[in-house]
Amino acid sequence: MRTFLDTSLLSLMLFSCFNSDVSSSLYSSSCQLQKQFDLNGMNKPGDVILGGIFKLHFFPVYPDLSFTSEPQQPSCYGFSVVGFRLAQTMTFAIDEINRNSNLLPNVTLGYSLYDNCVQLGISFRAALTLVSGQEEQVTLEENCVGTPPVLGIVGESSSTRTIAISTVLSSYRVPLVSYFATCSCLSDRQKFPSFFRTIPSDAFQVNAMIQILKHFGWTWAGLIISDNDYGVHAARSLHSDLGPAGGGCLAYTEILPRVYNPDELKRIVDVMRKSTARVVILFAHESHVINLMKEVNQFWEHTFQCRFAPPPAGWVEAGRELCTGQEVIENVETEFLDVSNLRPEYNVYKAVYALAYALDDMLQCEPGRGPFSNNTCAHLQRLEPWQLMHYLEKVNFTTTFGDRVSFDENGDALPVYDIMNWVWLPDGRTKVQRVGEVKRLAFKGEELTLDEGKIFWNFESKQPPQSVCSESCPPGTRMARKKGEPECCFDCVPCSEGKISNTTDSMECTSCPEDFWSSPQRDHCVPKKTEFLSYHEPLGICLTTTSLLGTFICVVVLGIFIHHHRTPIVRANNSELSFLLLVSLKLCFLCSLLFIGRPRLWTCQIRHAAFGVSFVLCVSCILVKTMVVLAVFRASKPGVESSLKWFGAVQQRGTVLVLTSVQAAICTAWLVSASPMPHKNTQYHSDKIVYECAVGSTVGFAVLLGYIGLLAVLSCLLAFLARNLPDSFNEAKLITFSMLIFCAVWVAFVPAYVSSPGKYADAVEVFAILASSFGLLTALFGPKCYIILLRPERNTKKAIMGRGTDT
Repeated sequence: MRTFLDTSLLSLMLFSCFNSDVSSSLYSSSCQLQKQFDLNGMNKPGDVILGGIFKLHFFPVYPDLSFTSEPQQPSCYGFSVVGFRLAQTMTFAIDEINRNSNLLPNVTLGYSLYDNCVQLGISFRAALTLVSGQEEQVTLEENCVGTPPVLGIVGESSSTRTIAISTVLSSYRVPLVSYFATCSCLSDRQKFPSFFRTIPSDAFQVNAMIQILKHFGWTWAGLIISDNDYGVHAARSLHSDLGPAGGGCLAYTEILPRVYNPDELKRIVDVMRKSTARVVILFAHESHVINLMKEVNQFWEHTFQCRFAPPPAGWVEAGRELCTGQEVIENVETEFLDVSNLRPEYNVYKAVYALAYALDDMLQCEPGRGPFSNNTCAHLQRLEPWQLMHYLEKVNFTTTFGDRVSFDENGDALPVYDIMNWVWLPDGRTKVQRVGEVKRLAFKGEELTLDEGKIFWNFESKQPPQSVCSESCPPGTRMARKKGEPECCFDCVPCSEGKISNTTDSMECTSCPEDFWSSPQRDHCVPKKTEFLSYHEPLGICLTTTSLLGTFICVVVLGIFIHHHRTPIVRANNSELSFLLLVSLKLCFLCSLLFIGRPRLWTCQIRHAAFGVSFVLCVSCILVKTMVVLAVFRASKPGVESSLKWFGAVQQRGTVLVLTSVQAAICTAWLVSASPMPHKNTQYHSDKIVYECAVGSTVGFAVLLGYIGLLAVLSCLLAFLARNLPDSFNEAKLITFSMLIFCAVWVAFVPAYVSSPGKYADAVEVFAILASSFGLLTALFGPKCYIILLRPERNTKKAIMGRGTDT
């Protein structure tokens, strides 16, 4: 019912206007006030009147509503020293302006100030009284124009009351300059076109809080608000901006009761105590905060030098007092009620001066150059609030304290907040000292300035507290959100192999570049280990030594054969093919070195070609030697002597050349169509780069090996057919044995090569080359060298032909 009554009373302020019959040619009208409100206030006459609304009392007393008679107007009690101080600031500013000959010369400002009793209904009555006046009857000119009772109003302190009042005053374009209403919703110029304020909006206040949280690394905080527009809008802004702007989260959000409720306050205190958040943000009215402080023992016990039950041991015995919770905080000298810092008063001071400077600019308008229709100016005798509002939007001045005052397009002043630190003194008193500021700079956003050396921290460490839900994840880990909990609560999960996190609180691990791998700590990338068959490792050294040893043996055997080239055993079975075979074997040993060392483009392209051609040259010589053996013994039979003409020296060389040319053609086609290339393989080991030669064409490699195998099998078959020919030194047996070794090695090579990873595939191929080369060298030339060096008596034509030893 009270809300209905407060709203219905709006109609009581309307004037009843009617025309009066006069004989003059000019019509006139009069407006009669239906009823006056009984309001507490202060008034001073002047040429121009400024209005003000302040809380001079705390509580209203509403009469009983019997609905049988006209309700009486409410009265107020509980004198507010703070509100009275604000009102006195406005009267002081107006008196100061009146004494200033440079500002509003020849114009005297007056004021009309009313008490709102911290109630919306009473505040509404005060606002309507200011814009309508208290005169019983007002006679207006034909157009109902005339100087209004007030040109502008300084007020209100509450966002809720300001929203309601400004909604009505904006319809009449009456400027309302608030000194304490911070709701960001009031920046909406569509809804509140005539609203201005000299205190920053909640939007900046929230950003200032976030800047402080970021500065100290507080990502986990509690939020306590008043149950009004100020608290609700501030909480909404903080909820939406804290995460994106500050990377923080709220552990809880609690709403303080509008009236003193010990049970609810105790519940809120329990939430604060049980929470791991060590930082609490408050957007609340001072009266609500005082009620909360009664439930917070650190504040209460320290202020009154008492202890709540159970007290510490020996407390009562020492004659000290127990806290009852009924102590009167207003009777204690605390900074919470200190009046020495006049920040709200300064906002009132700036609001009054803003209206005065706007009025001064308006009265200095030159006729014919005004901002209104037909370039007209405003006149002192016919001032309109909307005219003052036009100049108020453009006001720009500097106070005597050096602070610039202007309003942006939303009616907000340049935002600046002092950062105050509450200091406990040894004698139980407290004081508040300025330790920094937060202000908005043009084109730079918010700027935080802190003098941390001045900050008092009420902890044993004397250091800022830590307030995080989860400790920052160390480098090498990433954050993993906890399901159902705020973003600031997370687990730290180590990065997987190949990924790193070199910053704290990273959501994702970063993959290392291709040639790099994660360090053991997963905090930086290190070059991957490289792997290839190296000359410097034991396996590479062993294979290199074996290759060089085989080459050296070939050179020695070749030297022996050259030295004994006239002996029967060397001359038998075409010594020229034997020399060519030794050279090809030496090339086979040497080509294995191309498989050792870091793969290069040229080594990848040459290694298989050299290997294929060398072995085909070797096997071709063996094949031709086998064919010659068969031809010689066939020629010893009657009627087939002519068969030798097909196996002369020219034919033998031609056959070897043709067979080798086929392999050369295969290698050339392979290199041209799909050349082998160096390849960095990371599939075998994720933390290693295996350098290998990609064959390019598996078909080309298979054809190369197949052609060698074909010649080897053919040589083996022919040698097997000639194994029983009548000769004491039948070379066909040696060829058969050597080809069996050769084929066995390469048959075993294929599965071993396919299943061997990385450098071991190269090692298998080198081993196959060396094993088959040593098999051929030993089987074909071992017995001959044995006879040449150790059994020279058998190195005769008769011995070779099987007719005994020459004498």
